[in-house]
Amino acid sequence: MADLPTIAPAFVEMAHRIVWCTVATSSPDGEVQTRILHPFWQWDGDGLTGWILTSPNSPKARHLGANPRVSLTYWTESHDTCSADCDTAWELSGEERRAGWDRFLNAPAPVGYNPSIIPQWSEPDAPEFGVLRLEPTWLRVMPGTVMLQGKGDLLTWRR
Repeated sequence: MADLPTIAPAFVEMAHRIVWCTVATSSPDGEVQTRILHPFWQWDGDGLTGWILTSPNSPKARHLGANPRVSLTYWTESHDTCSADCDTAWELSGEERRAGWDRFLNAPAPVGYNPSIIPQWSEPDAPEFGVLRLEPTWLRVMPGTVMLQGKGDLLTWRR
């Protein structure tokens, strides 16, 4: 089992290279649903935090109201994969929405983008704009060479 300072930079590098991931939530009645999302991850040397811009009025938000946990997986054709299970929390104050907007607006490509490209998100105070914070409880980073050739390191971490 890896420590967080070992796995977090590898996770961020792979996640930001792949960009899009499948995210699973469970509904109040236990039904699991997945969708494709675009998180931005920040590693500060001590902690890893993920961020997703999404609507606080979506079915996903209703799921998170009942069970504030997500599981996400990134995959690329080379079979590089990284996964995370996370606790979530909404950041919906005006200050938090502005910080989330600016975080993506100023993030490096390919994870950074201008949130106003989403028609319902004309500004950080738009009712459909929200910031979801991800706090990992489990991480896995697996280069495709581990599965395909038995070479490389499979890294896992649990809080």
